[in-house]
Amino acid sequence: MIDVEDVQVFLNVAQTLSFTEAARRLHVSQPTVSKHVHDLEADLGLLLFDRRKGRLRLTEAGRAILPWARKLLRQAHFLEEMARSLNQEVAGSLSIVCTTAAGKYMLPLLAARFRQRYPYIQVNIMRCTQEELVPRLLEHEAHLGVVSIEVCTIGMECQEFFEDVITLIVPPDHPWANRTSIEPAELLEERLIMREPTSGTRRVVLEELAQYDITLEDLNIFLEIGNTEAIVRTVAAGYGIAFVSTLAARCALTQGRVASVKLSGKNLRRKTYMVRLSLDVPHRPQEVFWSFVHDPANADLLQMPTTVALSLASVRSRLP
Repeated sequence: MIDVEDVQVFLNVAQTLSFTEAARRLHVSQPTVSKHVHDLEADLGLLLFDRRKGRLRLTEAGRAILPWARKLLRQAHFLEEMARSLNQEVAGSLSIVCTTAAGKYMLPLLAARFRQRYPYIQVNIMRCTQEELVPRLLEHEAHLGVVSIEVCTIGMECQEFFEDVITLIVPPDHPWANRTSIEPAELLEERLIMREPTSGTRRVVLEELAQYDITLEDLNIFLEIGNTEAIVRTVAAGYGIAFVSTLAARCALTQGRVASVKLSGKNLRRKTYMVRLSLDVPHRPQEVFWSFVHDPANADLLQMPTTVALSLASVRSRLP
């Protein structure tokens, strides 16, 4: 029978390629690390490390089992969390993968409020692509996902929980900086900085412009940048205009480094969804966070910064 602790030690040694460093990280002695690795090799009947010539290297077998060892350790952690859930213990870890710029700015605030109420739940927020989100949930690499498209996958629950406003930002000395609104056709003469093709912000903007018979090919795309902060900085430096999440641009707008203009006098809105696996025995920290976010009577959320609180409240008010 394979010992999970042996696997954990193996992964640390594989990462550091040093028994001494692995022992330091794990707060155990070097002989203890050596014994765990030896026991795992004996259980598997494989030599996992090449110890010749004074250097430690993974063997071909060691490299081959590495992904499986990581998966086994994740499953072991998941089993521990499941046991806590069965005991109704409000403690453990909560991993959230996030694909949206809005989520990146809003989730840390939510997590901070959540930790104040549930101090024994550790929260880890990770970025990922839309393509990675569902597989990471299925592989139990994360307990919750935040994404800008509705996920309709069997065995998963998806619920809208946040509505972000997409705003057009311009440099502070731009002629539009003193205007409250512009017409879509005026965009054709400007250098536009856009997010990458998979971006939810980009999708919302192009869908809106399509109502005015404006296509991507009609626009003067000066740059495509896959990072919202970089886009805001580029606009502030005077290189073009851009559509971005209001949350992402909030600091720059407050400091006067960019100005905000509406398109045809209205705000563009982008929905953000929270996704989780439908489990017979729910993961307790995940279940508690899900309820925390979707509870219309949650006073903690109303104390958050106005932009976030209003965006959350607008969605929670529509929940059944």
